[in-house]
Amino acid sequence: MKKRKLGAIILAAGQGKRMQVDGVNKVTLQLNNKPIIAHIVQFMKRMTIDTVVVVVGHAKESVMQTLASEHVLFAEQTERLGTGHALQVGVTVLPDDVTDVLVVYGDDAVFYNDKHVPVMEELFNEQLTSDAAFTFLTIKQDNPAGLGRIVRDKTGHLLAIVESKDATEEQLKINEINPGCFVFSVDFLRKYLPKVVPSSVTGEYYLTSLIDLAIQDKLKVQTVRGGQMAWRGVNTREELAE
Repeated sequence: MKKRKLGAIILAAGQGKRMQVDGVNKVTLQLNNKPIIAHIVQFMKRMTIDTVVVVVGHAKESVMQTLASEHVLFAEQTERLGTGHALQVGVTVLPDDVTDVLVVYGDDAVFYNDKHVPVMEELFNEQLTSDAAFTFLTIKQDNPAGLGRIVRDKTGHLLAIVESKDATEEQLKINEINPGCFVFSVDFLRKYLPKVVPSSVTGEYYLTSLIDLAIQDKLKVQTVRGGQMAWRGVNTREELAE
């Protein structure tokens, strides 16, 4: 049996239009005297993840220069076709010995720090000691407006992630959300990423479509509940300042 080995993919190809910066990717902006993306890569290294792939696209040179001394691999998303497509690009450069991969976004993952190590280790252990297609983190937010809700049955079994705009009034009362922190089996990704279909609205391929595909095919999907964690998107100058 192949020994399980964990790698990481950070999705950092998007333009981040709402941040309104020219010539650089928003993940290179400073937060606490260090680029956002550097915080994330260094956290991965502290978690002893040796193989880190950064998917670049918009203003790719700014990201690559920022991480020049960090010993990461780069994958270029030449067309911005959504997070599912970005992940597919990232998987192509993973070394063959990586069996499972932590996937995060290149902005909001900046909030993971040393106090989150126990929940991250639980996330990794749940995936690496199981036959799950993937395991992902859920957290609780006092104000989950605009975020995907975690829908479960009465026994706590995962049924779906429902985007805020598609949720019923009852589902909007749920405060357990998806912060975009997944550990996937690489074999699952290679099989199922090609099955993701583009959104009829945006034409983009979404990473979260993998959840629907896995549930539809009755594959094992696990969650680790992180409880109340400090987490938020970093999409505007105001959010960055806060």
